[in-house]
Amino acid sequence: MSLLVVGSLALDTIETPFGKAERTLGGSATFISVAASYFTQPVRLVGVVGGDFPKKELEYFEEREIDLEGLQIKEDGKTFHWHGKYDYDLNTRESLVTELNVFADFDPIVPETFQKSQYLCLGNIHPALQKKVYLQMQNPKLVVADTMNFWIDGAYDDLVDVLQHINVFIINDSEAREISHEANLFKAAKKIQALGPKIVIIKKGEHGALLFHENELFSAPAYPLESIYDPTGAGDSFAGGFIGYLAKTDDISFENMKRAVIFGSTIASFCVEKFSLEGTRELSHLKIKDRFNEFTRFSTFEPAEL
Repeated sequence: MSLLVVGSLALDTIETPFGKAERTLGGSATFISVAASYFTQPVRLVGVVGGDFPKKELEYFEEREIDLEGLQIKEDGKTFHWHGKYDYDLNTRESLVTELNVFADFDPIVPETFQKSQYLCLGNIHPALQKKVYLQMQNPKLVVADTMNFWIDGAYDDLVDVLQHINVFIINDSEAREISHEANLFKAAKKIQALGPKIVIIKKGEHGALLFHENELFSAPAYPLESIYDPTGAGDSFAGGFIGYLAKTDDISFENMKRAVIFGSTIASFCVEKFSLEGTRELSHLKIKDRFNEFTRFSTFEPAEL
């Protein structure tokens, strides 16, 4: 089924204790689109870049059947640039440079050919822009959205407004607590669901993810990794794998969402093994399937009698 992704495209400079990558491909729409493209094609993309965005990367998107009709290219401007440095545990980071450039004036226009897309993924952008995109759509079957602490702090009312139009809200544990003012994640999920989204996914990094739907709960493990080099884009890759699988199967039942969560975690686990997009740039379906099966093996056990 048709999938539309809206978000940022960036050229990132990333420093971790394990190395550095300069002006490498980044942005929420980038990671989501690439991850989703392993499950469903074409993926329709709406975003903005400057004239400095590498042509080879545009060609790569096209090779992955990512439809760029909705991509605005501002030839006289520069692409959004973020420079971040991670601490040794990779859980905290410092933003050294944030240059919005053409992204500062991003006005997402959904092409007419994209407006009937059945699946919509709203990447991490200002919630007012997320709502603007939603209002251009023609009755999508499923709307998935992400956010970040920056918007929770600075655009809370806009965020609450857009949540009324969202089916699935994907956030991390600190964001869930900040939105809900609840320390307990179960109580936090219920408060967020009361704002609109009936399905809430709370990511807990190396501790997996929680999927909440009404009175149902699914606790998903994280894939155990020996080497993690760069967590940038892991959450977006999770979202892309999640909605990509749902669009492929066109099944939004709770049981299928469980599988989608594991596929999202599978793609995210590849993402963090290398810098930037390199962990997910050239995956094979066999590698994805093998790791998905390993997830199943790690988390399955037989019931026992006491």
